[in-house]
Amino acid sequence: MSGSSIVFNLIVFATSMLLCFQHSKVGGNNETERLALLEIKAQIRDDPLGIMTSWNDTRHFCKWHGVTCSRKYEQVTKLNLKSAHLTGTLSSHIGNLSFLTKLFLENNFFYGRIPESLGKLKNMTFLSLENNMFYGIVPPSIYKLSLLINLSFLRNDLKGNLPSDLGITLPRLTFLSLSYNQFTSHIPASISNCSNLETLQLHNNNLRGQVPSLNKLVRLTHLVLSHNNLGYNQPEDFNFVSSLANSTNLQLLEIDQNNFYGAFPQVICNFTLLTYLFLNDNHIYGEIPMCIENLLKLQIFSVYDNNLSGVIPQNITKLQNLYILYLHNNHLTGVIPPSIGNLTRLSACYLANNRIQGQIPSSLGNCTSLTSLYLANNNLTGKIPVELFNLPSLSVQVDLSKNKLVGSLPDEVRQLTNLQTLLLSSNMLSGEIPNSISSCVALEYLYLAKNKFHGAIPDALHSLKGLVELDLSYNNLSGPIPQFLESLQLRLLNISHNKLEGKVPIGGVFSNATNVLVDNNSRICGGIPELKLPRCSVSQNSQKRSSVQRKKLTVAILSAFFGVIFLLASLVFVYIFCKRKRIQEPTPFNGTENFPNLSYQTLFQATNGFSAENLIGSGTFGVVYKGILKTDGSTVAIKIFNLEYRGASKSFIAECEVLRNIRHRNLLKVITACSSVDHQGRDFKALVYEYMVNGSLENWLHLSQAIDKVESTYKTSRTLDFHERLDIAVDVALSLDYLHRQCGAPIVHCDLKPSNILLDDDLVAHVGDFGLAKILLEGINSSHANQYSSVGVRGTIGYTPPEYGLGNEVITNGDVYSFGILLLEMFTGMRPTDDMFKGSLSLHNFVKNAIPEEIDTIVDHTLIEDIDKEKDTNKSVMLEALTSVLVVALSCSAEVPQERLDMSDVVANLSLIRNKLLD
Repeated sequence: MSGSSIVFNLIVFATSMLLCFQHSKVGGNNETERLALLEIKAQIRDDPLGIMTSWNDTRHFCKWHGVTCSRKYEQVTKLNLKSAHLTGTLSSHIGNLSFLTKLFLENNFFYGRIPESLGKLKNMTFLSLENNMFYGIVPPSIYKLSLLINLSFLRNDLKGNLPSDLGITLPRLTFLSLSYNQFTSHIPASISNCSNLETLQLHNNNLRGQVPSLNKLVRLTHLVLSHNNLGYNQPEDFNFVSSLANSTNLQLLEIDQNNFYGAFPQVICNFTLLTYLFLNDNHIYGEIPMCIENLLKLQIFSVYDNNLSGVIPQNITKLQNLYILYLHNNHLTGVIPPSIGNLTRLSACYLANNRIQGQIPSSLGNCTSLTSLYLANNNLTGKIPVELFNLPSLSVQVDLSKNKLVGSLPDEVRQLTNLQTLLLSSNMLSGEIPNSISSCVALEYLYLAKNKFHGAIPDALHSLKGLVELDLSYNNLSGPIPQFLESLQLRLLNISHNKLEGKVPIGGVFSNATNVLVDNNSRICGGIPELKLPRCSVSQNSQKRSSVQRKKLTVAILSAFFGVIFLLASLVFVYIFCKRKRIQEPTPFNGTENFPNLSYQTLFQATNGFSAENLIGSGTFGVVYKGILKTDGSTVAIKIFNLEYRGASKSFIAECEVLRNIRHRNLLKVITACSSVDHQGRDFKALVYEYMVNGSLENWLHLSQAIDKVESTYKTSRTLDFHERLDIAVDVALSLDYLHRQCGAPIVHCDLKPSNILLDDDLVAHVGDFGLAKILLEGINSSHANQYSSVGVRGTIGYTPPEYGLGNEVITNGDVYSFGILLLEMFTGMRPTDDMFKGSLSLHNFVKNAIPEEIDTIVDHTLIEDIDKEKDTNKSVMLEALTSVLVVALSCSAEVPQERLDMSDVVANLSLIRNKLLD
């Protein structure tokens, strides 16, 4: 519904209320009033959205087939338009609804400024504008609505200072949420005057300074101040926590990612109802207090990235409701509590990058809900307990690297059938790599480097079809390099510094010197020229070569015979195919794969009737819903095309044609397509994709946080670090290289941007949305080719190459330009469309003028903070890598297409940068 229709309906409702009041007084004798009531009646009947009936109390006010008004209906005071898919600006006429006490407009698409007239609604007690696109400064008059109990501006684009008298003018507040905006200045000291306040949410803004005393907020249950610039790195920073001593109802405390300095505040132990505690990414020192055992309801304890010391308290294992324990990146010592197995609900245990000693407790085998175990970079000794491999729940990651573990890798490793990442590098493990590892079919990352493994590389690895990175370097492995490694979809293979021998294969991962490391194996030969290995001698290969020649001769004779038959059959097939091609239009997904047949009704049920709660995104040609298929319970993303929009139908055909011809790990997997009719008999077209748990790259880069923190187990409560961004960049580059060079006819994506890059549970990138893609078909006229290509303007402003604006043909270099801009955005945190980039200043020029001398002033500040935490040697390496990435980005986003890198060169350069960091 448009903004104008919303305003019209609001005015009609206001008029109807006033007329009803008058009608009850004068009996409706006035002819003007009678006509107005008839107009209202018609509006209710004709209203396509049913806006009148969406107000909870309207059923007491007007019936659907008529209008009946009397004095007792003057109590209609609530307007509820939650999740009504409304768009447009909010009219200033809303200020005329003086009788309103509750206004709910959340989860819509309103934009523009909040009208000043809202401040006229003096009776307002509930005001919620959350999850819209309002921008600018909040009108001061709204902060004067002294009867307000609930006020929420969550997830908009509002800015400005919070008024110093906020707590004085709004003394009755019980709920205040200003999160995910751009508010600045200090938190007003008067906030403590809101003695009824139960929920205070100010996270993800630009608030600064010290938090004032909150001593009067004794009813507080939720306090969320994370992702700001609060604190002065002074001991006084935690005074506000001490002021909460009497707030014993506190259930959620989030003050992470600020500048708070001081010892671990022991007053937290008073909050016995506390469920979620987030103190990470601050400057907290001292020990974790023993009184932590008082927090028996605690489910998430996150204090990573601080300066905590001392031991992990033994009594922390009394917190039997705990399911996330984040203590990594501190200075903790001592041992892992032997009784840690008491935490039977524990799902994620992160203790890495500390100074913990002793053995890994075997009691971890009692943690039957454990999915991730991260103990890397400590001083752990002894053998890996067999009990650890008896946990089928381990599915995400086991990282025990950079310790002093000994012994062999037990055969029981076969039981980790769901595990995706196993990292055991930099220990003292020995023995052979067990064949039982073939049962770990879900493995994608296997790192066994820098140990004492010996024997041959086992054939069992052939079963790990999903393996993408394998590191066996710095061991004592011997024997030939297995040929089957060519068939795995590896993007990194490191078998250097071993005792391998024989010929190096040339297919698969071995065909790219940047993706394979084989050096320091003195008895290997052959391989591609880039590896610079010696040629294999005749004596080594003469017998094999003779056998090969005999096989070739036999194959040649048989090939000649069957070739003639095949040629004749092919000619007949091509003739029939071409004849049919002239009279038939292409049907999506009529290829060889067996795509499931899903009806409109199935998708309708999967999305709960395409409800707003399941809406996860919208675009030019349609919307995307999250759905759960009742057939197998799988979660999917369903893209519904708005066929009333010009070009949507062609976009559906284009996307189907592209997706049926491509298969790559870093491309969004399509499950099926649906072309049907809806319940009203209108055409219905949809695509069903694999659901990506971590949403889009856009959400991570710009912290829009479309995914609720609790539902996503706080996975998006942090930003992407340098390594993660580099991994994502490599993933996207690999997908584009595949589209441009490896899938038959080249495919140009034409709309590469952060919102079209989806991240799975492991933050692996998947490129999606091929509605504007173009297949560069050779030998076919352009009119036919465009049948499966872009619709309208190709691309999005800021990411589209300049030559497209001049009407030039779509080429693969256009995607390279978009990738370069994407790369700049990923590492600077700035969009190419930010207000500062006007005239001759662009994101490209901004970065180009700053590197290398001023690189720390242009990149995302969170990356600089991460780098500053590193040692001097690591810091210089990471800064060098960061500079190299930006140089690649600048080469990709050159204005002249001929000056841009080829996508294969981009993959090689970024992989080389990443490999240097890994080494």
